[in-house]
Amino acid sequence: MKHLLSWLIPVFALFTIQANAQDQSPNPVKWEYSAEKKNDSEYILHLKGTIQKGVQLYSTTMADDAPNTRVVLDTATKATISGITENGKLESKKEPLFDNIDVKYFENEVELLANVKAPAGDTALSGVINYMVLKDGVADPHEQQFSVALAGSKTASTAATAGSQSGANDGVADDDASNKSLWWIFIASFGGGFIALITPCVFSMIPITVSFFTKRSGTRAQGIKNAFLYSLSIIVIYTFLGFLITKIFGASALNNLASNGIANMIFFVIFLLFAFSFLGAFEISLPSSWANVSDSKAGMGSFMGIFFMALTLAIVSFSCTGPILGNLLVLAAKGGNTGPLVGMFGFSLALAIPFSLFALFPSLLNKIGKSGGWLNAVKVTLGFVELALALKFFSNVDMAYHWNLLDREIFLALWIAIFALLGLYLIGKLKFSHDSDVPFLSVTRLCFAIVTFTFVVYMIPGMWGAPLKGISGFLPHEGSQDFNLNRSLIDIRASLESGAGSGGGNKSDAAIPKPKKLVGILHSEIPGVENVFFDYQEALAAAKAANKPLMLDFTGHTCVNCRKFEKSVLSDPKVMRILRNDFVVASLYTDEKTKLPENEHFDSKAIGTRVTNIGLLNQDLEAAHFNRNSQPYYIPVDNDGKALVSAGRGYDPKEDVDAFVQYLEGAKAEYAKRMGK
Repeated sequence: MKHLLSWLIPVFALFTIQANAQDQSPNPVKWEYSAEKKNDSEYILHLKGTIQKGVQLYSTTMADDAPNTRVVLDTATKATISGITENGKLESKKEPLFDNIDVKYFENEVELLANVKAPAGDTALSGVINYMVLKDGVADPHEQQFSVALAGSKTASTAATAGSQSGANDGVADDDASNKSLWWIFIASFGGGFIALITPCVFSMIPITVSFFTKRSGTRAQGIKNAFLYSLSIIVIYTFLGFLITKIFGASALNNLASNGIANMIFFVIFLLFAFSFLGAFEISLPSSWANVSDSKAGMGSFMGIFFMALTLAIVSFSCTGPILGNLLVLAAKGGNTGPLVGMFGFSLALAIPFSLFALFPSLLNKIGKSGGWLNAVKVTLGFVELALALKFFSNVDMAYHWNLLDREIFLALWIAIFALLGLYLIGKLKFSHDSDVPFLSVTRLCFAIVTFTFVVYMIPGMWGAPLKGISGFLPHEGSQDFNLNRSLIDIRASLESGAGSGGGNKSDAAIPKPKKLVGILHSEIPGVENVFFDYQEALAAAKAANKPLMLDFTGHTCVNCRKFEKSVLSDPKVMRILRNDFVVASLYTDEKTKLPENEHFDSKAIGTRVTNIGLLNQDLEAAHFNRNSQPYYIPVDNDGKALVSAGRGYDPKEDVDAFVQYLEGAKAEYAKRMGK
């Protein structure tokens, strides 16, 4: 997603340094280099290759064990490449020379656009292009050194060259935190650690544990040292947990959890159990034998004894920390290999800080609240929240498999009921058997109650179709709602603008065939566009018939960021007007479970699995043609399916509507240029 930042910068720097071939043998590709500045630390490295006639240059998207092209920066610099985009006519075929594997290659010319992050103060980028070509039936490896200056003022971004065939090759999942940034995962996990601190299982352990270190150590300094070792042990234990999760499941498996039906049902059941546990129905805990073993080891001397004390805390507090960790691990999964490590570190750091803080300042122990009724109120509140989140996982499966059990208005009605009950609990009108009496309403509970009831009031208009942008990512799609007043008003306005009297119509509209495939199954989430296609080939034929560019919207039923982008950007009248009048739009669901006919099944090299359903087919299209596996991803193409821009757009919380309008206008201009309009 780093290329998206270019839309937030008004101007760019472009400096070109040309170099001759460095190979001792005749170079089949002549390379030219330039660096385009995005901001103080990010650049786009342009590597333009002119390929000799009869030579095939293999793509950067080929696997490491296949013929390919790679761009490698010098090890002396700390600059890194986050993704590569290819501009050119990408061809593919089965190559007998390599056991008939599917190979991708370019002829005549290609431009590689590498997203580079360079440390402040760097003045140049240097490295080597390792590439393989095929000429006269012989595969020949080559390398080309390059060096590019980085200094200069910012200038406006230039339009992409014709024939762009791929998007950003970053492989980052955008529903995903990120599409979640590691900083966001850390901050959220750090906050989760503080929430865990005020649960009864952990909070009551703070004064007991700190007193042990301060009173039983030989000196105050020794007590402080032991408390720090205890805190460090907590961090090591939880971070190691993140390491294990990464090694066992891997980034690709973690990123697929969001759209996996079985995984979502498991999460639904787990969150439901945790919710009922927090509400007091029963208590979930790890086997007591685990705690007994770790507790017996806590009597050991030095660091190991302190480590097992920390392990005991982790085990006995699981009934309170487990649900919070479950939420955080789902979030951390969006961060690929690093996400669980960062998430567990943030969580454990927050958990460890009080033990060191109170060891340094033991007098503060007298000022913290005593464990009692307020701690149980925290647990019950978390129980209501867990119950609401459990519905989200069930909704994911419901949408992907079209059970239609949890439509948008039913989901909202359940959330309204859950949070209304939470509000009543906070003001003392609802009480569980294990609750303490609430003789009066504290200011703190009143404030939380006001926030809760405000949230309930905010959700009520959603029952009639209000977009509810703040929680749009959690709700089922609007197409599932039986009565949607907001969408009806949008459709009426679109109809009026397209009427003969408004001047907003387009003469080619009559030439657009109506979508037929999957229309009885899928619902469009693109506001203001009357006919959205759900099949790529059908949409491409419609765009050609209408003589319009095709906007591909790679999306998903379970894609939180897709819903956010649709509500924050695509629902803007300026964007709706352009998409409605100047584009044919196709929403391609990458988690759609509808089966393909058996004779259309095939093995995909791009996604590494057999394609058997609509979702996998769309995943293959996005990965094979645009080198992406994340949603949302918006990429406009011409009538041959070739990208009109150098890189598509994904979710960016800072996305500016005007910048997206400029993006669409740029694609229109490139389409007109190619069509000779």
